[in-house]
Amino acid sequence: MEYRRLGSSGLKVPALSFGAGTFGGQGPLFGAWGSTDAREARRLVDICLDAGITMFDTADVYSGGASEEVLGEAIKGRRDQVIVSTKTSLPTGDGPGDAGSSRSRLLAACEAALRRLGTDHIDLFQLHAYDAGTPIEEVLATLDDLVRAGKVRYVGVSNFSGWQVMKSLAVAEKYGRPRYVAHQVYYSLVGRDYEWELMPLGLDQGIGAVVWSPLGWGRLTGKIRRGRPLPAGSRLHQTADFGPPVEDELLYRVVDVLDEIAEETGKAIPQIALNWLLRRPTVSSVIIGARNEEQLRQNLGAVGWALTPEQTARLDAASGRTAPYPYFPYQRQEGFTRLNPPVAGLAAAPPAV
Repeated sequence: MEYRRLGSSGLKVPALSFGAGTFGGQGPLFGAWGSTDAREARRLVDICLDAGITMFDTADVYSGGASEEVLGEAIKGRRDQVIVSTKTSLPTGDGPGDAGSSRSRLLAACEAALRRLGTDHIDLFQLHAYDAGTPIEEVLATLDDLVRAGKVRYVGVSNFSGWQVMKSLAVAEKYGRPRYVAHQVYYSLVGRDYEWELMPLGLDQGIGAVVWSPLGWGRLTGKIRRGRPLPAGSRLHQTADFGPPVEDELLYRVVDVLDEIAEETGKAIPQIALNWLLRRPTVSSVIIGARNEEQLRQNLGAVGWALTPEQTARLDAASGRTAPYPYFPYQRQEGFTRLNPPVAGLAAAPPAV
C-alpha cells in the first residue's frame, strides 16, 4: 500500500481508505448500502489492515451513529493501528441543536462520536457540510479547543465550495486557528467537477482530497450497460435520488472505454476507475466501501499497478465535460490558457463534448 501525506500536514494516510457507511445499516439510504454488524466489520478491518489500509472513515449521520458504534467495536484492541476519520454537521435529529457547526453542536457531537467509537481521540474530524448560520470564527475557535484538548488531531471539511474553504483558511490564518488539511469530496470518472475550482485550491493551499463515491454512486461497477435495465441487485433502485446525478450517455461512453482497458489490462472495471483517481493531483486517499469480503478484495486490486499515459488520456477524453463559467474560456481560448496553464499532472483540461 502506498502512503501519502494528507495535504500539507505531517499525517501519512493510505492511498485507499475504508468507508464504514455500510456498518450498522439503518434507514432508507444506509440500510440500502449495507447492514454490516460488528463481527463482519471486524473481519473487513482485518483484511484492510493486512493490505495496509489503516484509515477508516465514518460520520455521525451514518445510520444514526450506528456506523461509528460498529466501527468502534471492530477496531477495539487495535486503536493504535488505525486512523479514525469521522464527520459532523449534517442533521441527526429534528431539534434546533441537531444540525450545524455551532460551538454547542460541535462539542456535543465530538463527545458523542468519541463515546460511540470507544476512543479518546479522533484523528481527522471533518465538517460534513458548510453551516452558513454560524460565524466561521466560532467554528474554528471550537475546533481549536478540541485540538488543544487532545480530542481531535487534524481537522477537515466535506462538500464545501471554493469560497467557503478559502474564507475559512483566511480566518484560520488571521486568528491562529487550525487549518483544514483535508477536503472530502465527490470525484469520479463520471463526476469531475472537483477539478475546476477545488483541485487548484487544494494544490495552492495544501489541502488533500479524500474522495468519496469514487465509483460514481455505484455506477462504475461494470454492471450498468447501454440498452439494459438496472440490475435487480443494484442499490441505485433505492439510492439514486440521494446521490450525484450522472447523464446516461456520459456513463455509457466512459464504460465503453473502461471495457476496452479491462480487456487490455486484465483488470476489473472498478479497479481501473479507482486507479485513474489515484493518479490525479491533490488526491491523498480514495475511500472504498464494501458490503462483503469479495467486494473489498476486488477493490484492493486498484493498487500496485498503473494505467499507461495513453489509457489515461482515453479515459480523460471519454469523461471530459465542458467547464462551467467562468472556467470554459480557460478551457477553450488560447489567451486564457497561456495565462493559466492546465494543472500540473493533468493531461489537459477535459475536452468539450
